Amino acid sequence: MLKDYGSFLLFISLMLVFRSAVADWNTVPTGSMLPTIVEGDRILVNKMAYDIRVPFTHIALVKLADPVRGDIVVFDSKKADKKLIKRVIAVPGDTVMMQDNRLYLNGKPLVYTSQALSASSPANVTEWQEELLGIVHSIRLNPQPSQLANFGPVTVPDNHYLVLGDNRDNSADSRVIGFVPRDEIVGRSSSLVFSLDYDNYYLPRPERLMQDF
Repeated sequence: MLKDYGSFLLFISLMLVFRSAVADWNTVPTGSMLPTIVEGDRILVNKMAYDIRVPFTHIALVKLADPVRGDIVVFDSKKADKKLIKRVIAVPGDTVMMQDNRLYLNGKPLVYTSQALSASSPANVTEWQEELLGIVHSIRLNPQPSQLANFGPVTVPDNHYLVLGDNRDNSADSRVIGFVPRDEIVGRSSSLVFSLDYDNYYLPRPERLMQDF
């Protein structure tokens, strides 16, 4: 019996190893990264972006690179006790501060430009383009800032990163869980595979098929 299913079991084993150490896709169940990533997106995660790891572990065999500002990273947070996806805002040695949802990095304010809401965005929010030292991305703000809209200044320690959600008033990120240790980061994401609309019978969103962030 085992011989009959040997090829199938080998395929499953290799697929699990691939998803653990090379690449995987993850479902995004919350809106903490709106408007960049929406609920129901299946994002592609490059697990070899920073390290070659022993499959099914966080043990790095070879370090390939470090996360940089602007990267969207997936990490297994011990403090949150779950897998999270956030954007790297500050790297080791950076000093960062937030005042009224506006960031200051190493003493310099980031540049913010107002942008028009997409058709699917609620009317009671604003969306801005945030320029993070050359990396431009969108963020979402509520009319009334949350209690997380101000912090710092803080300096990022060695082997740690400060990460934030793009949906700034609705994200449990480094303002809640603290700095993210380097060894908790399992990969980088820059594209999505497909997306399901939770509010429309889980139908696919064709406009979000194989899109880059």
